[in-house]
Amino acid sequence: MPVTFLHSADWQIGKPFARIEDEQKRALVRQERLLAIGRLGQVVRDHGARFVVVAGDVFDSPTPDKGTVSAACAAIGALGVPVYVIPGNHDHGGPGSLWEQAFFRQECQALAPNLHVLLRAEPVELEEVVLLPCPLLRQHDASDTTAWLRGADLSIFGSKPRLVIAHGSVQDFGPAGDEEESSDAANRLDLARLPLDELDYMALGDWHGMKEVSPSGKCAAWYSGTPEPDRFPRGVGNLPGHVLVVTVERGSLAKVVPVPTARLAWHDVEFHLSDDEAVARLNETLTAVVQGKTGQDLLRLTLRGSLGISGWTLLEQALETWRSRLLRLRLHSEVGTAPTEAEISALVSSSEAPLAARVAGRLLQETKSADAVLAETARQGLRVLHAALGKV
Repeated sequence: MPVTFLHSADWQIGKPFARIEDEQKRALVRQERLLAIGRLGQVVRDHGARFVVVAGDVFDSPTPDKGTVSAACAAIGALGVPVYVIPGNHDHGGPGSLWEQAFFRQECQALAPNLHVLLRAEPVELEEVVLLPCPLLRQHDASDTTAWLRGADLSIFGSKPRLVIAHGSVQDFGPAGDEEESSDAANRLDLARLPLDELDYMALGDWHGMKEVSPSGKCAAWYSGTPEPDRFPRGVGNLPGHVLVVTVERGSLAKVVPVPTARLAWHDVEFHLSDDEAVARLNETLTAVVQGKTGQDLLRLTLRGSLGISGWTLLEQALETWRSRLLRLRLHSEVGTAPTEAEISALVSSSEAPLAARVAGRLLQETKSADAVLAETARQGLRVLHAALGKV
C-alpha cells in the first residue's frame, strides 16, 4: 500500500550568518529558518503526508543555545505528524551529544513529543514502513555509515517499504562544490554497494541543493536540499528551497514531487558598467531581480567596467540604496575610473585653482594603483575635489 511522507534535511537551525553585518537583518535571516519548518506543516496538510524525515543537521551546531533548542522543538511540535531525524555532521551524535542532554530531552518531551531522534544504525519498524537510519555519531566519519545495510536481512519486513536515511556525500559529489567547507574523504556514502533491490527510497542530507543521485533505476535516492536557502548559488543545478513529497510502495520506484518552501532569495548578478548612464541600467536590472521586494533578498554583485567621476557618485548613491533594501549586499567591484575629457580638463587645467589641478593629477595617477585601498581613496578624493570645484 503506498505511503506518502516528506523528506527534508539541513535545516541548520541557529546558523549565525555572521557575514550579514546588520544585526537586525541577521536576526531576520536566522528566524526564517524556523519559519520554514512551519511551511513544511502546510505541505504535510496539503499532501496528506504521514510523517516527516529529516536527513541530518536539524541544528547548525552540536551545542546550540537553549533558546534555539526550545524554538526548534516548538516548531517541530507544531507539524502535527511524527518527525524522524538523524544527526548530521553539524549536530552529530555520540556520547554526551546534544541529543542525550537533559535540557533537549525536557524540551522535546514538553514541546515536540512527535520528534524521534534515531541514534542507532538499526531498523525502525513502523506500522506502514521500515526506517533504516544511518546516523553520524561524529563530525567526520571515515567509514560509510550505510555499510551496515550491505549484509542486513530485510526480507523479514515483508511488503513494508524500506527507507534509508543518511547524511553525507556520494562518490564524486559532495559539499565541496556547494559550501565553503574543506573536502576530505569523510562522510562518504557508496550507494551502489547497497542491496538496491531490497530498498525503496534513500533520503539523503548534506548537499544543500535538491538533487537526484539514484545509483540505478531500482531505488530512488535524493538530496532534498535545505528548505530555506542559506548561501549564494554555487554551481549548475543547485536548487535549494524545497521539500520533497515522496510516495513509496514496496517494489515500486518512488514518486518524488518537489514543493518550493523558500521565502528569501539569494541572487548572483554580474554587471558591466560601460559609461555613466549604465548606473541607471544597473538599477533597472536589480529592481527586476528583486521584483520590488525589500527585506527578502540577498545579493552577490560583481561589477566590472569603468566610470567617470560623476558616474562614481551615482554608483555610490545606488549602492547605498540597495544596501538598505537588501538583507545583504556582497559587493565585488573591478570598476575603474575613467574621467571624461571634460572632467579631466576641469580638474587639471583650472587656472583659478592651480594647487587643486596638481592634486587632481596625482589622484588620477593613484586611481590606477594596484593597491585597492589607495585606489579607492584616490577615487573618493577626486569626487570630493570635483564637487568642491562646483563641477557636479
